[in-house]
Formats: sequence, C-alpha cells, structure tokens
Amino acid sequence: MDKRWDVLGIGCAAVDDLLYVAGYPGPDAKTPVEHSERQCGGLTATALVAAARQGARCAFAGALGQDELSDFVLQTLNDEGIDTTPIARLADNGPIHSTIIVDRTAQTRNIFFQRPPTIGAIAGSPTVEQVQAARVLFVDHYGGEQTVRVQEVARKAGLPIVADLERDDAPFFREILAGCDHLILSRDFATHLTGKSSPAEAASALLVPKTQVVIITDGPCGSWSVTHDQPKPTHHAVFAVETIDTTGCGDTFHGVYAAELSRDTPLLERIRRASAAAAIKATSTGAQKGIPTRGKVDEFLAAQKIRV
Repeated sequence: MDKRWDVLGIGCAAVDDLLYVAGYPGPDAKTPVEHSERQCGGLTATALVAAARQGARCAFAGALGQDELSDFVLQTLNDEGIDTTPIARLADNGPIHSTIIVDRTAQTRNIFFQRPPTIGAIAGSPTVEQVQAARVLFVDHYGGEQTVRVQEVARKAGLPIVADLERDDAPFFREILAGCDHLILSRDFATHLTGKSSPAEAASALLVPKTQVVIITDGPCGSWSVTHDQPKPTHHAVFAVETIDTTGCGDTFHGVYAAELSRDTPLLERIRRASAAAAIKATSTGAQKGIPTRGKVDEFLAAQKIRV
C-alpha cells in the first residue's frame, strides 16, 4: 500500500497562552508579566510540527471542536503543511487550553490547563485505511480505548508506534503503554512509573518483549536508551546551549525521533538529531516557535560541541 504520510498522530492538541515573569510568585503575590504570546501546543500536535519541519509528511487525527481555539489549531497545523483532513470536529469540544507561567530566572514553567470532553482518536476515526496509509503512528496518553484500537490496527499493519506518555492515571493507560514499540519518557515519569531511582534503571525496567526501544530523557543530564540488542543502558550526552524556555523540548525530541524513524535512520542518529533539535528549541520561547527545520539541525550538529 502506498504511504500517504510518514507520521500519523492521534493524541492531543493544545492552545498555550504563555506568560513570562522574572520569577514565579508565592501565594497572594502580584507579579508583572514581562511578555505574553499564544502558540499551538499539545504533546502530539507539537511532535507533528517538529516532524514536519524535518521534512516528514504528517497528519493529525485527533478530535477538535467548532470554536475559535480549534480554528487556531487547524490554521497552525495547516501552515506547517500537516494534513488535517482526518480530524473529527465535535460539538462542544476543542483543544486543551493551557496558561503557562514561565519563570525566566529559574528556567522553569508551571502549566494550568482545561481539558475538553474528548481528546485524541474517536470511534471510527482515524479509519483503518488512514492508519495503514502511514509509516509511523504517534500516540500520547489520551484517547483511552480508541487509542488502543488504533494501536492494534497499526500493529497488524506493521507500523512502529512511538509514544509520549506523561500520566499513568489516564484511561486505558496500561493498555496504551503495552501497545508501544518506541517508548520515550521523561526521567520523572519513568522513575515514578517503575519505582526505580535512576533513569538507566527505569529504562531497563520498561524494556518488555513487545517494546523495541526505550529512551529516558533527563534534561541537561542527557538521555538513556535500551534495546533488546543493547540491553545495557547507553547514555547520550546533551548539547550545550543557553536555555531560555524548555516548553516543548520533550515534544520536539519525540517528533524528530518519529520523523527519523520513518526514514529508517539508525537509532543512535535518531537520538542525536532529536537531542539537537530539542536543544535548539530550548533557546526560544514557547512550545513550537523555536522548533528547528532539518537544515537548522544539520547546521547545529556541524557547529556545536556535546557537553560531557
């Protein structure tokens, strides 16, 4: 079957209203906002933007609404060349709406969000044919049993499944986790999920027979990976940059990884390029604005040194 898309994403999209402050305030405090802006965000939507900027043909099949926030997401994705025709638009629905307070001094962020009734895939959408038209399926922890349904279709079609999971209290989380081939988690979530104290131990604990690759990202400390061929955890260093905002760095890593997977890029190069893209993104504000193109990643890799 001809492949229409390199990466099909079925998770969440968000609209992020970002407020930048000198320092996050304590209780009952007033703090001036130094800068504000609106960007599209969300685990899957941001990963797809990252993949599209690497030249991957992408499509989004999550649920949205008929409201102004949904229109903003659609326009953003269309501007990135992401196919939005598989999106289901439901009455009284919309993207996740987040207000993100970015602490410029501590280089941290706090996220306050509102969730719509339905996030991710819905019954009958995406269709079997749409899933089969992709090279890689991208999922997050949203969508519940419908995400599990799509994973099963993808597995039968031989598609690798890349996952960005952040919450283990989401419906059908264990089933979604078990249905992923390429699992990329943050250190905090991986250690929480496994009860292990280090990212390397967590990576090993998460490598089960159905999982091909586990990668644990650990911010400025780099990342760890394990595979069945290389069960001893491998450490991957990060690139030295002047960090401005880490919002969207993890999603960028995921999206670039998925794009490179669709090209059959070797694992170590997938991780190297994903790490470089995440580092570049950290030098700009917001979830998506600073995500680099493939050319920018090439230039960065040619010029930058790795922090050991």
